[in-house]
Amino acid sequence: MLIPHRRAGGVRRLALTAGLAALVLVLSTLVATPAQAADAVYDPVPEMPIQSRLGLVLSEYTSLPQSQPTPAPTDQRLMRTARINTIMELPDGSGRRAVPDLNGNLYLVESGVPHVYLDVAATFAPRFFSGRGLGQGFGYVAFHPEFGANGRFYTIHTELASAATSTPPDYAQPNAIYHGVITEWTATDPRAATFAGSRREVLRIGFGGQVHGIQEINFNPTAKRHDADYGLLYLAVGDGGQGARNTDPQNLGLPHGKLLRIDPRGANSANGRYGIPPRNPFVGKTGALGEIYAVGFRDPHRFSWDRATGRMYLGHIGEHAVEAIYEVRAGDNFGWSEREGSFVFDKAATNPCDRLFPLPADDNRYGYTYPVAAYDHDPAAGWNCTDDVGVAVAGGFVYRGRALPALRGKYVFGDLVDGRVLYTEANEMRRGRGLAPIHQLALFDAAGGPVRMRDLSRPGAPGDPNRVDLRFGTDAAGELYLVAKANGKIWKVTGTREFATGDVGHTTLRRTAGASNWAPVTPAKWQFTHDEVILAEAGESRPGPRRPFEYAVLTAGPTWSSVQVDARVRLDTPVEVTNRDVIIVFGWRSDTEFYYAHLSTDNTIYPHNGIFKVDNADRERIDHQWNGRSRGANPAITDAKWHNVRVVHLPATGEIAVYVDGHKDPLLTANDTTFGSGRVGFGSFDNVGRLRNLTVTGTPA
Repeated sequence: MLIPHRRAGGVRRLALTAGLAALVLVLSTLVATPAQAADAVYDPVPEMPIQSRLGLVLSEYTSLPQSQPTPAPTDQRLMRTARINTIMELPDGSGRRAVPDLNGNLYLVESGVPHVYLDVAATFAPRFFSGRGLGQGFGYVAFHPEFGANGRFYTIHTELASAATSTPPDYAQPNAIYHGVITEWTATDPRAATFAGSRREVLRIGFGGQVHGIQEINFNPTAKRHDADYGLLYLAVGDGGQGARNTDPQNLGLPHGKLLRIDPRGANSANGRYGIPPRNPFVGKTGALGEIYAVGFRDPHRFSWDRATGRMYLGHIGEHAVEAIYEVRAGDNFGWSEREGSFVFDKAATNPCDRLFPLPADDNRYGYTYPVAAYDHDPAAGWNCTDDVGVAVAGGFVYRGRALPALRGKYVFGDLVDGRVLYTEANEMRRGRGLAPIHQLALFDAAGGPVRMRDLSRPGAPGDPNRVDLRFGTDAAGELYLVAKANGKIWKVTGTREFATGDVGHTTLRRTAGASNWAPVTPAKWQFTHDEVILAEAGESRPGPRRPFEYAVLTAGPTWSSVQVDARVRLDTPVEVTNRDVIIVFGWRSDTEFYYAHLSTDNTIYPHNGIFKVDNADRERIDHQWNGRSRGANPAITDAKWHNVRVVHLPATGEIAVYVDGHKDPLLTANDTTFGSGRVGFGSFDNVGRLRNLTVTGTPA
């Protein structure tokens, strides 16, 4: 529904009365009926991100000062050090970087030191607000490509509708509670350290909810001066949190749930404050807003262009289960809220768990465009389907810089909540060809030690310290930056290195299968042949801290510090038993002090497919692949054949990596320095299996 307003001196959209309702074009007039509940999809993206051995070296670039939302929030997710959203370089050759803070300040960073360039909150007080809704406040800034000459830049900020009654929106959802406002600023001296100049309002949109407003605005950096796209401003407009209950994202008479493209220096819009580019795909269509570039979004959070190909990629935050990356072209319809990712979304489901369904056989007639990459929420078993799982994609950039050759051509993005940093290969993200594989990058601090974003963002983080609030940015050279609201810090990616690839040592132990070389927990359960170590009977639970039921320690050879364990393993338990498993023990000091890698056919049960530590207490899961809720890495062993396993442990840095069947990337990784040395072993919980061709290479302790 379009809520019109009139104002002296400005042109406003007229009310859409019942007689004019036919002018509103709703793209999804043909809506696929969801399948029956029995066909509901509960794991839309079964593949977990692939752990990459490639990692990013992060060096702290700057730290932003504490800021406060207005009004004071009650939601701890808004209690951050500084709610910074990105970092970008001003297009004026000065090398200055801009950082917007949702709480109101626009910072410029020079030589790593930030200072306030413009106080957006103070400019629009008392209407400005940032204390409710995760994206409210001063959301983003975009500098005109000729800022150095014309001094123009553009901002998004939010105002309470109840406080902005003298400035009605150009477009609005019913019962709008806040306005998203686009403002053009013109600096008198673009080189000045602080802003002085003029401003004017460009566009104002009213939203009926507290979330999913105008998320990003930006100019296409690949467009040249005489290109048709040069100087046109793109606006990612969310559905106001309303799309799961209405058709606004499919209604071409509304800007909500759309990607818009406008000419901020034109004047042929309804309000006369901006222009509508004539090449926009819906120009001239009855009932459609000419500003619309693409349709069907819930929360189009971040978008960017590949500087080599000109393709636009957008990170889209899902409603029920799917976090997606789309390649965006003019006129696309991404389906929300008839689709979530490449699944039918049932808005009217009586069971909140039964929301996603397979696409209908005649799906082509609807004309929807589906993701080029995606991952899902992986909730814990029995989760409340109406709860927030705490998963949300943070869109990123295709790396085309020069400093990091190993990253070239990779679209680097992440999960803004837990701080995982991910990538896909840009040349594998192709529309209509399924989902490109997603890889999870390792991370290292400036000294080369393995870390996670939670390790870097947690210190000094108010509110929820486990929530990273990750964002990405780039500079003029295309180099990457990682941003955390949690503690207001920004890191630059200054290098790459591979995980657990240090020299383990050169002492090698082979021919280890004889019974005299092993110390089993229960000797009667074991058999030793000329080249095999066989657990012939399933283990049984023992008193004390939970740990593998049955294992044998290799007593031959030295105690190892750095070590690489290579072996072949097989599960003798029938394949039909889904929780079959074997373990490789390392760092063993006693029956209650050791690490073990757990390899299984199943990754949906807590104990399976992971790296664990037993330290005189119940086992603790430490692998990076464990999401804390429901699953870890993809299944390691899915048949009864022999499989090659390699475990690498570098105690000096705590790096642990587990490889299966010769893959160049590890199945599992962890970082822990509890046990600096120990012996190795083999076993299981309650299955039978065997090991052969064991070779241990490393450094004696």
